[in-house]
Amino acid sequence: MEAYRGTILLLIAELCLTLSSVFGKSATNLSPVSGTELAFFRYLIGFVTVSGYMYYKNASFRPNNTRLVLLRGVTNTVAVLLFYTGFQYGTVTNANMLNLTYPVFVFFFSPFINGEKSRMKNLLWIGAALAGVYLVVVPDFQGINTGDVFALASGFVAGFGICYLREARKYDDSDIILFYLMVPGMVITFLIMLPSFIMPEGMALVYAILSGAVAVTGQMFLTVGYRYIEAATGAIVSGSRILFAGIIGVTFFADPLTCRILAGAVLILAALIGVSGFLERRRRGPAGGIRNPIPYDPGV
Repeated sequence: MEAYRGTILLLIAELCLTLSSVFGKSATNLSPVSGTELAFFRYLIGFVTVSGYMYYKNASFRPNNTRLVLLRGVTNTVAVLLFYTGFQYGTVTNANMLNLTYPVFVFFFSPFINGEKSRMKNLLWIGAALAGVYLVVVPDFQGINTGDVFALASGFVAGFGICYLREARKYDDSDIILFYLMVPGMVITFLIMLPSFIMPEGMALVYAILSGAVAVTGQMFLTVGYRYIEAATGAIVSGSRILFAGIIGVTFFADPLTCRILAGAVLILAALIGVSGFLERRRRGPAGGIRNPIPYDPGV
């Protein structure tokens, strides 16, 4: 029963994260508001929510390992800024798909940051992901979309963020990690947007607030959802964001959905399943397990 609860919570979380990019794209379509400003709204709402919750719980705001929680916060901020810029200049569909490549990059970074042994068989899944990225972006050096480059870069940086998240969890709980994710995120995005800040008005302001609010809601559902579901299975469920983004992007923004993009989405999703360790766990059975499956990030 708990696995079903975890699945439902993760599906809601991924829908929220997709809707965050949808509302953000709507705001950028209606006004000159930038992706950086949208990210600021997200971190501001998150800061108020998390700090209020911690104050209510009378929890300590002092981390056990300041360096790791700040590294986690800064890398997440850079990844989010790149992701928001990605859908500002590109499509909702492609931005979400390319952002979800980050577990592939964890494979490269985890031996250096976490001291984990990489499984060489994952190179097959890395190849599948890169082929999927090629099909989505189609880098012919003539018509490459700037938004796709930013979205793919967000997945790359988020790979670092996941590795630091793993290390931070060894010393601090989720509340502290989330708090120190919101603080540097709010400060960094504020400083970047300040010279060219444009206050959104009317529906653009509504969409900007909704984008931030549903993103924070998605983070919370992810955090709670992984208490009831294995990380490997959760990785498969979290891949539903590709489906949500495709349906919503095509329906509301007329995003192009060619055979190449569909094939790329399938390859990226297959790579997510492969690097999560889900297939090996299925073969070994419940008792076999798999060491250190790649978790999905509650915040990218």
